[in-house]
Amino acid sequence: MSYLNIESAFDIETTSYEYEGKKSAFMYIWMFGIGYNNDVIYGRTWEQFSKLVEMVQDKYELFSQKRIIIYVHNLSYEFQFMRKYFEWESVFASGERKPLKAVTTGGIEFRCSYMLSGYSLSKTADNLQFHSVEKLDGDLDYSLVRTHETELTDVELGYCENDIKVVNAYINEQIQISGDITKIPLTNTGRVRKYVKDECYFTSSNHRKTNKGKYTRYRKIMNDLTLSPDDYLQLKQSFMGGFTHANPRYSGELLENVSSIDFTSSYPAVMLSEKFPMSRAKKIQISSVSELEDLCNRYGVLMDIRFKNIHSSIPQENYISESKCTELSNPLINNGRVFSADSLAMTITNVDYQIIKECYVWDKIEVANVKYYHLGYLPKSIIESVLKLYEDKTVLKGVEGKEVEYMLSKGMLNSTYGMSVTDIVRDDHIYNDGWDKEPADLLQQVDKYNKSKNRFLYYAWGIWITAYSRANLWTGILATGHDYVYSDTDSLKMLNYSDHKKYIDLYNKMVVQKMENMCKEYKIDVSRLSPKNQNGEVQTIGLWDFEGTYSRFKTLGAKRYLLEENGKLQLTVAGLSKQNGLNYMLEKCNGDNSKVFDMFNDELYIPSDRTGKMTHTYIDDTQDIVVKDFTGKQTRVHTKSGIHLSSCEFTLSISKQYGEFLSNFMNGYIYEGVDYI
Repeated sequence: MSYLNIESAFDIETTSYEYEGKKSAFMYIWMFGIGYNNDVIYGRTWEQFSKLVEMVQDKYELFSQKRIIIYVHNLSYEFQFMRKYFEWESVFASGERKPLKAVTTGGIEFRCSYMLSGYSLSKTADNLQFHSVEKLDGDLDYSLVRTHETELTDVELGYCENDIKVVNAYINEQIQISGDITKIPLTNTGRVRKYVKDECYFTSSNHRKTNKGKYTRYRKIMNDLTLSPDDYLQLKQSFMGGFTHANPRYSGELLENVSSIDFTSSYPAVMLSEKFPMSRAKKIQISSVSELEDLCNRYGVLMDIRFKNIHSSIPQENYISESKCTELSNPLINNGRVFSADSLAMTITNVDYQIIKECYVWDKIEVANVKYYHLGYLPKSIIESVLKLYEDKTVLKGVEGKEVEYMLSKGMLNSTYGMSVTDIVRDDHIYNDGWDKEPADLLQQVDKYNKSKNRFLYYAWGIWITAYSRANLWTGILATGHDYVYSDTDSLKMLNYSDHKKYIDLYNKMVVQKMENMCKEYKIDVSRLSPKNQNGEVQTIGLWDFEGTYSRFKTLGAKRYLLEENGKLQLTVAGLSKQNGLNYMLEKCNGDNSKVFDMFNDELYIPSDRTGKMTHTYIDDTQDIVVKDFTGKQTRVHTKSGIHLSSCEFTLSISKQYGEFLSNFMNGYIYEGVDYI
């Protein structure tokens, strides 16, 4: 298999239309570019693009074993429009209608540059290091109906051309970074997977020199760390992500002087400081609570657990997620978190159990399917990979001429956790003139995972990484008590920051000691935990870092808050564009920040033309329609498939359940901890 070592990009612009009450969508211009800074080629129909593809195939003598890679920024979208115009040799997808790579029988390989960069096209343009290509905004009014016969202005054509230039500039940089186009991974996570795997198996990840002893030692570790299908299912059931929630006492209340702290590289730091399952799971029968707790103190434990008559023992927060409960009887729910229940069952780790003990009380517990793992630090090769990426990110930040290396190390560091929780049993999404799903064969895929000679990770590690990170966050939630306001995965917002500096200092000393213990065991220089930035400032990984104090802060629950810092507002609401939503609110309030805070309530409404949200409707049938464009010109349009986009309004509404909880909580009708309020 050979590839042309040259950047190439493809993009389309489309119109969404309704004809005789039916939704339709079609392409009205395509753009193609080959080679950085070369001219961009335009066309208006799929037939024209098919002819161009034939010309490219002839010029470069392409076939199934000699290919050109054409990058598309969000291939999922373009593929739905063009899929019926080509004969596909293979389509590799991460999910239904989510192709990462699509290869024609004629040697054209489309890849998704969005999944590689992890950023929007505009942000990708901002992150360019060698080249300067600004993503143009606002020059193409998407609300106007256009067809392949609609004339486009020079400004509009320039906008279309610019998108190709951004992608080709980005891929040109990736070729320089990687060495050649064949070494560019499909996804950003794939980049860090390759780097860390090479560090585990080879003397040098750059030159892939084989060290037989190192390879053999690491293969022995992987051969020992295998899973049964039951182990996998139980681990998957226990998996929880980051903790995000708000103190119900402050939900809907406008607060002043709210301070924010966050962990420096939370997940990577946990990978350095904590011990993880380093054995196969072993089943054990537990006959008492004391026996269970002794096991949890000595091993990594996985268990199915049922709590009887459980309720919160602290007023400020609730840990257990309603969605993770396999059984739940007569619960009182606080914005998706369980405040109390007559009975609940879930699958948890020993780390989760310790957190639950700190914030709930119950009458009785029952455990089943208890398994334990011997604990140890992650393999030294993984530890050193994380340290190297953190060092590079810290040392290179802001250094002139090292922008590329900095962005690369930053992205890879952030992906070290992501690669650890990649699901090992996944349905196959197959494209064959349409999308089909082939259910995963659990036994086959777990067996394949266990026997893989390329494997360098253990699925259980990822489960414990998030558990340890939640435990770290919860030390802050518990320590700040009534001053706790809001948390999100690796950050904490609180009142009276100065009152809690002692806790922060103690926590930071504790986590440094943990990491130094790891370094001592592996004979790693402890100074690597604390590289200096370009200003000579020490940046120790894993510490609580003071972000600042907001003059005003208001939350309406998880992933819903508005803050003011130095006179500027920042809005975070799940499902709503931060800037679009805020711009509309400022406009409605005539730029008055105080009125914006008043407007931020459970009746907040953003009209469809201001949200930036789009509803996607997939069209799989051929349509022949007559379209009137915005100039009044009528054109017959033939489209084989597409995606209709329509603006979507946004209403921020607190659920009836959460509203009732808050009302009862504020009025003192809910039992808080050990005393009645």
